[in-house]
This record gives sequence, C-alpha cells and structure tokens, in this order.
Amino acid sequence: MLYKTIVLGLLEQNPALHERLRRDGMLLATLNLYSMELKKNHKTWEDRLNKEKPTSDANQAMELALAQLQDRLRSEFPVDEDEPMSLDGAMAYIRRHSPPA
Repeated sequence: MLYKTIVLGLLEQNPALHERLRRDGMLLATLNLYSMELKKNHKTWEDRLNKEKPTSDANQAMELALAQLQDRLRSEFPVDEDEPMSLDGAMAYIRRHSPPA
C-alpha cells in the first residue's frame, strides 16, 4: 500500500494528468503499474546497495527508486498543457508493461 500511496502523490502533483487518467478510467491501472515498478526498483536498489555497502542507509534505496520513477513519469507523460496527453499512448504503454493474463 505504501508504494501506491507514493505513486498517487506523484500523480497528484500533476493535476491535469491526474484528472485525465481519472476521467479516462486509467488512474487505477496506471497507479497499479507504477506502484509495482516502484516496489521492484526499490528492492533492486536495496539489494544493490547492500552488496556494495552493507551498512547503507535504507532510505537511499527508496530515494533512488523514486528518482527513477519520476524520470519515467516525465518521459511517459510530459507536461505540456497545450497538448493533451495521448490516451492511445498511455494505453499502449500499459499494455506493453502489464503481465500476461
């Protein structure tokens, strides 16, 4: 639940994006996708940092995972109020990154 809360907070920082995702019925799918990615990246960073330096700060792994996610969100959903977000692009991204049914 922690990861979903964090991702929701990031999405809410861009009200136009948050509203579009909500209005188009994509908010939950996007939230689930990015929270799974954040969790995976957090674990990966924890493992990597623990191998390099067993006494590393636990918060550092989360900070690195969050930075990755923020970069990803900026590249996937660039903030340009003059041009609406492409729903087709968002759907294609989610389909590419969703586990098979």
